Amino acid sequence: MTWALRSDETAAGTYEHPAGRHDLRVAIARHIGISRGVRASADDIIITNGTQQALDILARVLLASGDGIAVEDPGYGPPRQLFKALGLRVVGVPVDRQGLVVDALPRGIRAVYVTPSHQYPLSVTMTLPRRQALLAWAEQNNAAIIEDDYDSEFRFGGRPLEPLQTLDAKGRVVYVGSFSKTMLPTLRLGFLVTPPSLRAALHKAKFVSDWHSSTLTQAALARFLDEGAFARHVRRVSAVYRERHKILADAITRDFAEHLELIPSTSGLHLTALARRMSADRIAEIARRAADRGVAIQVLSRFAVSAIPRAGIMLGYGAIPTAHIEEGLHLVRACFDSGPQCL
Repeated sequence: MTWALRSDETAAGTYEHPAGRHDLRVAIARHIGISRGVRASADDIIITNGTQQALDILARVLLASGDGIAVEDPGYGPPRQLFKALGLRVVGVPVDRQGLVVDALPRGIRAVYVTPSHQYPLSVTMTLPRRQALLAWAEQNNAAIIEDDYDSEFRFGGRPLEPLQTLDAKGRVVYVGSFSKTMLPTLRLGFLVTPPSLRAALHKAKFVSDWHSSTLTQAALARFLDEGAFARHVRRVSAVYRERHKILADAITRDFAEHLELIPSTSGLHLTALARRMSADRIAEIARRAADRGVAIQVLSRFAVSAIPRAGIMLGYGAIPTAHIEEGLHLVRACFDSGPQCL
């Protein structure tokens, strides 16, 4: 950042192209090509203020008030709230162990928002046959797919499947990513990879929204990527997250087996487990008791869109020190075992 402040280019105070700095777009295209298998050039990249702005300008370009957009059920809340605020008809579509249930997509849907690499919150990865089915559905129904790949840098086993964007031969997929999980949420930098057919319209939408994202931050991030510092950062923190992932997965399998069924996952910064017998209300009560003891767990029911809420919990491990995980799990276990009070 110090270099960016002293740079003659950033100090000049000129307005940037709405798509963002060219050096950052080149660096991102190279990075996602190597790390995620995304096919993109710098011209395909648009820099945004995080994922939420990317979704905002996409919705404004692709959809009109009253149009239908499908979201995963259960699914991440902020995009759903955004789509509703724009006057869109939001339809929840169930997710199973293979990802979004394509056969459940209703008629009249103009776009689908999905997290196929690591579904939020269920942690499942969309299978290749399901990805192919979704792409075929989009072509048959003249619909767009918004692929949110928010944390696939953190992978702890197995070979990653090709993104929908890479499998797409018809220009139906817009790929969205950000640096909130890999670096800091406060950085507020994301990006989208657009098909050529949408490029001009998305440039205009970004210009109308805020002209361009922070030039100073873009310059600093471009250099961070180019010098290999970002790759080193990801390798370093991945080792930390791998250890936390294993501790949590082993503990849930070993110590919570009678209460919870762990959903297998080899990536990301959270793990999810379904309740074997407990109701969603009972799980919510356990979460409240855990919170009273200083342990935050999220309940699956809060991510429900339209279906009956599922009973289960989601445990994030991105921010908790590794040394505190076992203590936290011990307190959570006490809440599961207790009667009226968490001891």
